[in-house]
Amino acid sequence: MLALLHTSPVHVPVFDALRDAEAPGLAMRHLIRPELLDRARAQGPDAVSADVSAVLAEAAGHGARTVLCTCSTIGSVAETAGAALGLRVLRVDRPMAAAAVATGPRIAVLATLESTLAPTEALIAQEARRAGREVRVRTVLVPDAWEHFESGDTDGCLSAITAAVREVRDAADAIVLAQVSMAPAAEGLDGGVPVLSSPRLGLRAAAQPAASDSSFSGLRTI
Repeated sequence: MLALLHTSPVHVPVFDALRDAEAPGLAMRHLIRPELLDRARAQGPDAVSADVSAVLAEAAGHGARTVLCTCSTIGSVAETAGAALGLRVLRVDRPMAAAAVATGPRIAVLATLESTLAPTEALIAQEARRAGREVRVRTVLVPDAWEHFESGDTDGCLSAITAAVREVRDAADAIVLAQVSMAPAAEGLDGGVPVLSSPRLGLRAAAQPAASDSSFSGLRTI
């Protein structure tokens, strides 16, 4: 059974649909903890480490063999906690980061939450070291996009992200959409520069039965 740790309930139908497309029949359990993101934004990701550990232990107790953390802000905390518990935990954006590093040295990271930028940049640097590649990362906070998202204005949020993508694509080999909620903005974009999002790559990697390493290094990501 695969457990998914979310900090927003809007991700549940997204990953249910991806499961049906990528791994039909895979048993999944959704764990929704919005308070973790609220506190991580206010106090930093390390402030929620104990609570994340408790959630992961609960998931393991209910039979989860793998946990996919779909929140980029607390992803590193979740992976660290999983390693301490002996539980396979994958942050959803790790396969995306690996794919970005493989694409080229100039990587633009777009996020709608400032708290996501530093963890994503650190993750890309980690994947670059793992691959033995040099990369240059530019981070961009998309203006007003999170406010649109919180108010339920999905179209406004995606329009802001799309505009930001078009502003940076001429200076990037790959564009990373740092949060799960940004993924729909990648659909229908042209211009030749890969625009990478995390949900499909993350679920595909977490669902691989051969994955045994807690860091999920070496998994097929594209």
